[in-house]
Amino acid sequence: MPLTDVHQRNEHHLTHRSGWLRAAVLGANDGLVSTASLMIGVATARADNFIITAGLAGIAAGAMSMAVGEYVSVRSQNDIEDADMRLEMEHLTVDPEGELEELAHIYENRGLPKELALQVAKHMHDRDPLEAHLRDELGQFEHTKARPLQAAIASAISFTVGGFVPFLGAFAPTLGAKAWSIVVITLFGLIGTGIISARTAGAPVLKTTTRIFIGGSIGMAITAGIGHLVHISGI
Repeated sequence: MPLTDVHQRNEHHLTHRSGWLRAAVLGANDGLVSTASLMIGVATARADNFIITAGLAGIAAGAMSMAVGEYVSVRSQNDIEDADMRLEMEHLTVDPEGELEELAHIYENRGLPKELALQVAKHMHDRDPLEAHLRDELGQFEHTKARPLQAAIASAISFTVGGFVPFLGAFAPTLGAKAWSIVVITLFGLIGTGIISARTAGAPVLKTTTRIFIGGSIGMAITAGIGHLVHISGI
């Protein structure tokens, strides 16, 4: 196959989006569900005056929380990858022959004949042994590497955008209308999030959208129930 055809085929892969897509989908979904749940909980507790305040506070606090949490968690993943890289560098320095045999064994387990596996391993060691071990032994690829700052920004922005979707329902004229408007708008938002995330990730649209829709609906229903119980008990 010509190199140009191989290059064109590789351009259609979507793994390069993994460094930020998970954070963006999580942020959008959490922005929709947590903000809607907070506002529905306040509405079902009959606290009309606090719905807009609760919505804005939920969006601001949630966006910052998502950004910091995403950065810390992804940074921790990077720390593990960096530690593995340093350990692999040490192994290559102390026992290069043993590492060569290990790499050849990996290729052999993947289906290459023993002689060819050793030949490929030697070629990889001559070129860049660390890159070969990080890729083929540890599964680390530069294009799929988690990016803490990018993930944090994507998470905060998507949470804010998602949070403002149910917030629109707070401007309905009556308290009952506010609650139902928030629910309906959020359900449409969940559908939109599912479609966008599925298309971005190249995943089945119906399956992805259904999963997000059901999960968000359950979250809102539980919070609405708690708000209703709070109102009944008079807490």
